[in-house]
Amino acid sequence: MKRGHRTGTPKGGYPRLYGRHAVTAALANPDRVIRKIWGTRETLNAMELPPVLPIVYADGADLGRMVPGDAPHQGIVAEVEALEDVWLGDALEAGQNDKRPVLVLDQVTDPHNVGAILRSAAAFDALCIVTQDRHAPPESGALARAASGALEIVPWVRVVNLARALDEIAEANYWRIGLDGTANVTLGEAIGDSRVALVLGAEGEGLRHNSMAHCDILAKLPISPRMESLNVSNAAAIALYAAACR
Repeated sequence: MKRGHRTGTPKGGYPRLYGRHAVTAALANPDRVIRKIWGTRETLNAMELPPVLPIVYADGADLGRMVPGDAPHQGIVAEVEALEDVWLGDALEAGQNDKRPVLVLDQVTDPHNVGAILRSAAAFDALCIVTQDRHAPPESGALARAASGALEIVPWVRVVNLARALDEIAEANYWRIGLDGTANVTLGEAIGDSRVALVLGAEGEGLRHNSMAHCDILAKLPISPRMESLNVSNAAAIALYAAACR
């Protein structure tokens, strides 16, 4: 499912993951390259780390300067290489014999939301998430922390053109359901028995018109009229649960 490591130093530098859960998950992922780890003596001594891994002992104040704002580093920071790119065709082929849902995100750019969506995708065994390469957050400590280890588990497909990706998903016999609050049917009514791709748009703007045009049906979550909408990560979790309960 992989197509090789990205070459050269990233424009914004290598991602730095922080927090025990995110770093432990990265260490457990055979596809993840760890470049260096900084940590307090107490934290590092309590972990089983590969002997060849470059380690730097640091105090909490030093670690605090390596992470954004008041991010809870929990005594450990890891510099990593971004995960290898994943081809959409390879991801779809891996799911051809089951009904794991595909999750498509249309310009969802907040790293906390994407991280939370990855966590739900892992919890409900989604096949992969699909985003536009230029309209999605890069791997980062904030995203990895929100994902709570799921960044290392769920294949993340980045594509240039989302409409073409939705066409490819349809060719693989997925029923494409766009979530839209103004739709006439509920997700439960639209989901059916076939394999599904759940398509969600950014908060506020929702799905773009072109993305809607490349869905088979639009559906809404049956929420109370007292609330206009849900956070996109909450909506994704509910939609994945509905797909899992068919």
